[in-house]
Parts: sequence; C-alpha cells; structure tokens
Amino acid sequence: MASKRKGIFQRFLDMVEFVGNKLPHPVTLFAILTLIVIILSGIVAGAGVSVEHPGEEGEMVEVTSLLNAEGIQYMFSSMVDNFIGFAPLGVVLATMLGIGLAERTGLISACLRGFVLSVPKVLITGGLVFAGIMSSVASDAGYVVLPPLGAVIFAALGRHPLAGLAAAFAGVSAGFSANLFLSATDPLLGELTISAAAIIDPAYAEGMNIAMNYYFIIVSVFILTIVGAWVTEKIVEPRLGEYTGDYREDLKGLDPIEKKGLIWAGVSLLAGVILFALTIIPENGPLRADDGGIIQSPFMDSLVPIIAILFFIPGLFYGLATKNIRNDKDVANQLSDTMAAMGMFIVLAFTAGQFVAYFSETNMGLVIGVYGAEALEAANLTGIPLILGFILVAGFINLFIGSASAKWAMMAPVFVPIMMQLGYSPEMTQMAYRIADSTTNIITPLMTYFAIIIAFAQKYDKKMGIGTLISVMFPYTIVFTIAWTIMLIVWMWFGIDLGPGSPILYE
Repeated sequence: MASKRKGIFQRFLDMVEFVGNKLPHPVTLFAILTLIVIILSGIVAGAGVSVEHPGEEGEMVEVTSLLNAEGIQYMFSSMVDNFIGFAPLGVVLATMLGIGLAERTGLISACLRGFVLSVPKVLITGGLVFAGIMSSVASDAGYVVLPPLGAVIFAALGRHPLAGLAAAFAGVSAGFSANLFLSATDPLLGELTISAAAIIDPAYAEGMNIAMNYYFIIVSVFILTIVGAWVTEKIVEPRLGEYTGDYREDLKGLDPIEKKGLIWAGVSLLAGVILFALTIIPENGPLRADDGGIIQSPFMDSLVPIIAILFFIPGLFYGLATKNIRNDKDVANQLSDTMAAMGMFIVLAFTAGQFVAYFSETNMGLVIGVYGAEALEAANLTGIPLILGFILVAGFINLFIGSASAKWAMMAPVFVPIMMQLGYSPEMTQMAYRIADSTTNIITPLMTYFAIIIAFAQKYDKKMGIGTLISVMFPYTIVFTIAWTIMLIVWMWFGIDLGPGSPILYE
C-alpha cells in the first residue's frame, strides 16, 4: 500500500531537518567562514573596492587584504589575542561562575518547583509559562526542570500532560529573551552588538551597555505570559483532547531541607541587593558616575560581576543549608564542573574570535554595511517592513543554526552596520534578532534540547516524534512572533528607549 503523501508543511519540516543535519558543527562553520573572509579580502582588495566612511565625511575606506605579507603576519601574531579578546568570552565565563553554583546546588530547581507548585490551579498555565520565561536567568536549567514538571502538574490535575509540557517549553524556549532580570544572554549578545556597532561608530559603541534591551524584555514577560497561557488553553490543549494514557502523577512539594535552603538563599540575596544598592542609590555612591549619573556609570560597566555575585551568594547559602556544600572544596569542585560544561563554548570562542577579528580588520563589515544599506534604500525597504524582513530572515536562519551566540556572532557584524546606516540603533537590531531567535527555537529539531523534550513527551505518548512535537509547538511560534513583533512596532511608534540610554533610532 502506498504511503500517505506528505503535506507541504511536513515536507518543509523534513527539509529543515535534512539541511540542518548537513550543516557542519558551529566550530567548523566559523572556521570555514574565517577562511572565506581571508580569500574574499584578497579578491576584493585586489579589485580596489572602497566606500566612504559613514562616520567620517570624505574619508574613504578600502578592504584590507589578509593574503599579502602584512595580512599573514597579522593573522599569526593576533591569533591568541583574537581568542582572548572575543567579546562574550570573559563575560559569559564570569557570569556562569555565579549562575553555575546556584544551578548545581539545586537552588534554581527548587525556586522553579516552589513557584509553580504555589500558584493557584486557575493560574497554573500562566504560572508555568511565566516560570519558563524567568528560568532564562539560569541559562539552560529551565529546559531540564520545567517541561517535565509541567507535564507532571497537568497530569495530577487531570489535564493533558503534553499541554503542560508544551506551556513550560514555550516559556523556557520561545520566551528565552524575556526576563525581569538581566541574564547571561544579555552580556553574551550585548558584547557582540557593541563590537559590531564600533565598525560604524566607535564613539557610539563606547556609550552602549549590556542592559540595552532591559526595559523591553521586562514588559515582554507579561505579554508573553498572557499570550502563552491563551495559546495553551485555547489552541493546544483542545487540539490534544482528553488524555487517555495510563500515566498519572502525584505532586510532591519541597521537602523541609529545601525550604530551609530557600529561606537562607532569600535572606542572603536580600542582603546582597541592599549592599549593592548602597553603592548606587546615594548621590556619592562609589558606583555612580562622577557627575552623579547612573546610565553611563561604573555601575552599568559592572553589571556582569554584579549578576555573578547575586547568583553566587544565594547559591552558596542554599548549598550550605541543604548540605550540598560542606566545605570550600565542594565550592571549588562545583565551580570547576560549571567551567567544564562551558568547554564547547570556549572552543567555539576560538574560531568565532578569529572570524570576528578578521572581518573587522579587513573592513569588510563596513563595506558590506554601506552597500547593503544602499541596496535596501534602493528597494525602498525601510521602517516597519525592514524590521519585519529582518525578523523573518533571522528566524529562518535559526531553523538551521540553533546557537543564539553563534548566529549573532555571524550576523551582528553584517546587520548591525546595515541597520545603523538606515537609521536604526544597534540596540534595536539586537532586540529584533532576539525576538526572531527565541520564537523559532521551539520548532527547530536542531535546537540543543529538542531531543530531550521529545524524550520527556514520549513518557506520555510513545508515538511522539519530531514532526508531532513541532506541530504541537507551532501555534506558540506563530502567536508569540505576531504578539512580540506588534509590541516592538508599538515601541517604535512611541519612540521608547529599549533599555537605559538605548534609543530606537541611530543618528
């Protein structure tokens, strides 16, 4: 009997999976891109291509070749500096020292479970989505904790467990770039954006900070929580129907030791916040600027260590209270384990660091930015259509390359200068990218945790596969993208800053 013919959407998903699996590893991909930059620099420089520097009237900029003697000397002599100087490397490792301890002592897991289990039943769907969105403060911890917890809670309430898993997964992954607090994502992407902005305007880049999207992502939390709960209860759960499986769960709350640990962690966090507040609230606070300002101040330059410390302290006290930490050796071992888990990122940083440095050294980013902006202007693609087009392009790329940092390291040096040429700030470009990257995470089989989510789902439906999971999650992608994009357009309409000192437009 002939197999049933696949629909257009299923064939599209098959194509995404096939092409994505054929792509090289991000480490290899950056090595290939670096080689392409080297070869193109020689070709374009030989052709004598030049553009007028957008920030310096009358100054012409030419592409610098890496295939001559000076270029070869530069590549070998700068290789170590390019690795060490890769913008996100230090900030991510420093941030993860604090977040990693909080995660490995069990604090993050206990906080997420405690919050979800304390939410009234009528608000449980929104509570799951909200907890998922907030879990991004701990990087990827939410992927492991919340989807199975959501399924357990829904099963215990007599609702379809896969709807609970989907709600949690949507919050964790599709809402990854929203939060009430700054997370590891902010310095990771922010440093790349600042480096890309320096291609066009080094002075402007100097005044940027990693909290450049903070106001927008705070409001996003509440919008996405409402939208996620609506999609779950009005679209996903009715489509799944009544759960007829045999699997049932009994909810288990936090044990006394975990509750004690949370109290210790809460008190220590409050003490840490008060101490930092004393450095910034008083007019003569040591982290204020000399003129008393806050937006351009040592405080904004210190956000990375502040984030790390505010995770490290409660993580430490939680570990002491629960006996997960008994002495300084346990702390050192857990920090070491955290850094060991960052091994792949460090390897990626080496090849990505060469690509970013060579792209800047050759002036190719500036040249592409000028020509790209001229092409878009000639096509009359500006304003809202331009932003929509960029979101669609970034979302499409995300289907094939899962890593947010890897994609942005490739895209930022190209798109940030182009958008600046068209009058949009680097902060605006980054936020549009974050929307596209987050909302399509849940429908790409190449996302790191996609296979794990399938494994969780198969506990309740043994027939669950890639296509089935994507069909469950696709409504979240569509509605999240529409709602988040509309929010960005409204933000643009009113000209509200995206974060501290972070405007919509670049002048």
